[in-house]
Amino acid sequence: MKKNSKIFRQNLITYGMVIAAFIVVQILQSTGHLSSLFTGLLVPICVYVILAVSLNLVVGISGELSLGHAGFMCVGAFAGAFFTKCTQDTITMVPLRFALAVLIGAIAAAIFGILIGIPVLRLKGDYLAIVTLAFGEIIKNILNVFYIGRDSNGFHMSMKDQFSLGMEADGKMLLGGPQGITGIPKNSSFLAGIILILITLFIVLNLINSRDGRAIMAIRDNRIAATSIGINITKYKLMAFTISAALAGMAGTLYSHNLATLQASKFNFNTSILALVFVVLGGIGNIRGSIIAAVVLTALPEMLRGLSNLRMLIYAIVLIAMMLFNWAPAAIDWRSRLKERLKHSRANGKEAA
Repeated sequence: MKKNSKIFRQNLITYGMVIAAFIVVQILQSTGHLSSLFTGLLVPICVYVILAVSLNLVVGISGELSLGHAGFMCVGAFAGAFFTKCTQDTITMVPLRFALAVLIGAIAAAIFGILIGIPVLRLKGDYLAIVTLAFGEIIKNILNVFYIGRDSNGFHMSMKDQFSLGMEADGKMLLGGPQGITGIPKNSSFLAGIILILITLFIVLNLINSRDGRAIMAIRDNRIAATSIGINITKYKLMAFTISAALAGMAGTLYSHNLATLQASKFNFNTSILALVFVVLGGIGNIRGSIIAAVVLTALPEMLRGLSNLRMLIYAIVLIAMMLFNWAPAAIDWRSRLKERLKHSRANGKEAA
C-alpha cells in the first residue's frame, strides 16, 4: 500500500511539473515577457518531450537499443498530414480534424511498429540497433519517391514523377516526392502539445507501474529468469515497442501540423540520435529526466544563438555536465547521500511535530 501511494505521489509530481510549466508559460505570454523566439520553440519542445519519453519506454524500460525512432515519427507525421490534406474541406472543425489526425498518425506508426517489431525484436543489442536504423532510412527514402494526387476520378499514385499521375487539370497534389506535403494548416499549438504530453505520460507511467510493465522490466533485467517463470518475451517486448512507436507517431503529427511544408528529409538519422541523447542524458529509465533533458537541450541552442562563436562550446559543456551529473559514480553517491539526509530531516521533523 505504501509503495502504491509513493508511486502515485511521484506520478502526480511529474504531471504537476508539466502543468506548472504550462501555467508559467501562459503567464509570461500574457504579460509579454516571452520572446517570439521562445514562443516559436514551444511546440517543438512538446514534440521532443513526447519523442524522448516514448523512446525511453524502449531503451530504458524494455532495455532495447532502437535507432529508428525518427522513422516512426515520420510515418505518423505523413499519415496525419495526409489525412488533414484530404479532409480539409470536409471536416471544418479544426480541433476534431486535428484530434483525428493525431489518432491516425499514432495508429499508422503502431502498425509499422508491429510489422517491424515481430521480426526485429528477435535480435539483440547492436543487431537490433542496426535494423531499426535501416527501417528509419528506408521509410524516409520511400516517401521521397512517392507521388500521390487526387482529382474527380479518385487518388492517383506513382513512384516516377508527378506528371505520370495522369490527373485532370484541376487535380490536387497531396504528396510530391522530395517536396513532401505542402500547404498543411498550422493546427498545432502549445496547449495541444501539453495535452499530448500528459496523454503520453499517462500511458507510459501506467504501463510501467502495471503488471505488464513489471513483466517488461523483468525481461530487461534477466531474460532467462523471465522465461523460466512463464513470461512471454516476444509479447511484452512487442507491446513496449508498439506503444513507443504509436507515441512517436503522435509526436510526428504534432510536428507536421506546426509546419507549412513537410519533407521526409527532416526525419533523418540525426533525429533518432537526438532522441537517444535526451534519453541518455536525462537518465535511462528516468521519465522525468527525459522531459527535463528534452526541454533544456531543445531550448538551449536557440537561446545561445546570439553567442555565435561560443554557442556550440557552451552547448557541449552543458552536455558533459549533464552526463557527469547523471552517470559519474561520485555524482551518484552524492545524490544518494542527499536523499538520505532529506529522509532523515523529514523523519526528524515528523518526530518533533
